[in-house]
Amino acid sequence: MRTGWVGLMFAVPVLFAGCEWWMGRPVKQSPGVLVSADPAQTEPGNAPTFEKPGYQIKPLAKYEIKARVLSSERYRWDPGADLVPVDLAVGWGAMSDTAVVDRLDIWQSGRWYEWRAKEFPIPPGEITSHSANMHLIAADKSVAKQISRARSGQVVTMKGYLVEASRADGFTWRSSLTRTDSGAGACELMWVTEFSVE
Repeated sequence: MRTGWVGLMFAVPVLFAGCEWWMGRPVKQSPGVLVSADPAQTEPGNAPTFEKPGYQIKPLAKYEIKARVLSSERYRWDPGADLVPVDLAVGWGAMSDTAVVDRLDIWQSGRWYEWRAKEFPIPPGEITSHSANMHLIAADKSVAKQISRARSGQVVTMKGYLVEASRADGFTWRSSLTRTDSGAGACELMWVTEFSVE
């Protein structure tokens, strides 16, 4: 009986990990540009300040992006995990083309999106200007659920705002407002009001 319990204790985590992998498995895409349009960024207009428990969120720009998911990463323990539990690395233009993406090693960790290549399929500057690591703040539970289910290879559309988030303890997190930067501060912090998958 005891042996059975021990076996079950090992089997349940393995089964859970298998289900999680299956639900998050990459979506295969044929070669070719999947998203030709650049993200659209405009002035925020009269958008109000948004709120999440413990945070004030100031809109900096209205933002809409259609892109291929290159990678996703869940965060549970870092200082911003309660606000942004999932980051998506995304690409458009040449960075939505399987012929390009398959020649890059792409990964995320520590709130960074990184890539490397033995031989560049396109100029490095084009990789930088046509891909982004996005810290996503879901406006509601439905959007949060959709973000959490995003899979590498999917084409997604996100609408909302690039924002600055702050807490009473002095913590501040500000979005980049350009697609051509890299390094610290280059990621987009987005308040997502709409999220859809093609």
